[in-house]
Amino acid sequence: MNAKTLERLAADADAMTVLATLKRLESPSDRAGMARFGITVDKALGVSVLTLRQLGRPLKGRQDLALALWDSEVHEARILATIVADPGAMQSELADRWAEEIDSWDLCDQFCNNLIARTDFAWDKVFLWCRDERTFKRRAGFSLMAALAVHDKQAPPERFQSCLLEIAAAAGDERNYVKKAVNWALRQIGKRNAALHGPALALARDLTQSQLKGARWVGRDAARELDSDKVREKLGLSLSG
Repeated sequence: MNAKTLERLAADADAMTVLATLKRLESPSDRAGMARFGITVDKALGVSVLTLRQLGRPLKGRQDLALALWDSEVHEARILATIVADPGAMQSELADRWAEEIDSWDLCDQFCNNLIARTDFAWDKVFLWCRDERTFKRRAGFSLMAALAVHDKQAPPERFQSCLLEIAAAAGDERNYVKKAVNWALRQIGKRNAALHGPALALARDLTQSQLKGARWVGRDAARELDSDKVREKLGLSLSG
């Protein structure tokens, strides 16, 4: 994405202009690659997230534009909407509506990391969405949990203890898009600090003994990382073995 294109876009950025720019960047080969990674491509163009971040940088805070881009239903336009949107202008009800319209894991994770983790109602959505039975709504709950474990430096440890209970309850969900998010959340909580490492690793080890296949996978994968020398050294803990 050249500087001149970005300048022109920033100066004259309505939804039609942005969508036309995305269309010009369409790549059938990249769209095919997205499909191989399990991304829903029915309304996708094949534009990379890196390019979308470049496009979105001069447009940040444009809530009006974000709303129009999301309503276009174009996959990349929706990811761009999560980059452009103003977290302070997001309403709880709108966040729920967008979450219910998500149909792909990459959009789900961008939605949570770029936007919802920065709202003042993020923690409410964690505990609401991770109990939802719909695949991407539940994934959103755990994806958001993982994002907050990294970025919310002020959150009290009690919140993450509650998160571990939610992880234990959902770990047996066999759906691939759910169990990977559950695993991600468990690993991020365990790497947050030394105090949370022990409880997270203990839960991971417990899950390896579960009768549920999905829970065993979540536990084994999380325990492998959390018990690694790399993680222990980073947190100032004694090395394993």
